[in-house]
Amino acid sequence: MTALHAAITGWGEALPPAILTNEDLSTFLDTSDEWITQRTGMKERRVSHVSAVEMATVAAARAIACAGLTPADVDLIVYGGCTNEEAVPNSASGVQVALGATRAAAMDVNTACTSFLYGLSTATAMIRTGMARTAVVIGVELITQYMDWTNRNVAVLFGDGAAAVVVQASDRAEGLIGSVLGCDAEARQSLRVRGLGCSYANKAVSLGDTIWDFDGQVIFKRAVHGMAAASARVLAEAGVTADQVDLVVPHQANLRIIEAVARSAGIGMDRVMVTVHRYGNMSAATVPVSLVDALKEGRVKPGSLLLMPGFGGGLTYGAVLVRWGDRVTPLGESSMTLPPCDRTALELVHEIRARQDPHGRSAAGLMAPVFAESRVPHQG
Repeated sequence: MTALHAAITGWGEALPPAILTNEDLSTFLDTSDEWITQRTGMKERRVSHVSAVEMATVAAARAIACAGLTPADVDLIVYGGCTNEEAVPNSASGVQVALGATRAAAMDVNTACTSFLYGLSTATAMIRTGMARTAVVIGVELITQYMDWTNRNVAVLFGDGAAAVVVQASDRAEGLIGSVLGCDAEARQSLRVRGLGCSYANKAVSLGDTIWDFDGQVIFKRAVHGMAAASARVLAEAGVTADQVDLVVPHQANLRIIEAVARSAGIGMDRVMVTVHRYGNMSAATVPVSLVDALKEGRVKPGSLLLMPGFGGGLTYGAVLVRWGDRVTPLGESSMTLPPCDRTALELVHEIRARQDPHGRSAAGLMAPVFAESRVPHQG
């Protein structure tokens, strides 16, 4: 028998402890705290000392415990993000084995910053059709490892992090009640990382080198249009108005983009969750991390209606509408934690920069890590 609904029953995040401030960036880039804050709203971002799979595993373990479940209960893992340690195997399989979720199917979804939204929509559809009963959907990025640290336009924007939710079959009208996904592919080259795909083998840009193409004006304009249009459409299709939305949990690309989307939707900033000042742009991780923070801060109430719009490379866009259930507190806690970090964020960045040539390209191969091969995270 298929389920009519897929409720979010668990949530968890894994944020690296090393914080890179605007002042830190100004020590090696021609920038300042004032310059970055005025243009982006960002003050800090995280730099990870562990792999993306490790962050994803800790976030997933916390979400599973929050739902009062064990890894054995999970039958689907969706890893959303554009950060992968290898082309093969997929990253979701690394999370599966680290969790011990041996019954779970494992798949990756890469639509850049919208990967979590696409993953949540995919998992919900699979639960509704009976293909899965309990899914873990992860949003995770380790962008600092392939950042061009000589390019001020992108180096000040991005950070690392992960968060996850558990989605379970339910006969109650909760969970994702509306989803609009799209792609503005005409301008796909306005946001591109060259060197991370097979098309660069034996070309002027070598496979493993990373050069960022980032047209900020094009991205800003199309991000606002895509997120606003998707938000309006998902509300209309669900038969609800902007006044009925309790909280907007948007992709945290830029404070000015967030403000423009809220203004277009007719929703005041008092009903918008903003974390861009704390974490910067964590790509696929921004929406789920913001959701977890909103729950911790008591901004999600039983029965809350949440609007989650996003935009990313591709240029993908989307908006989902979520009806929250009755529970806003965890049923349990996981003992899994990230290992301690013995370096500052600035020291970690300098290690990455030391492997790059003056053009910001990797001299030691694709995403040569500052951390050891993925391992099972610490049990506290």
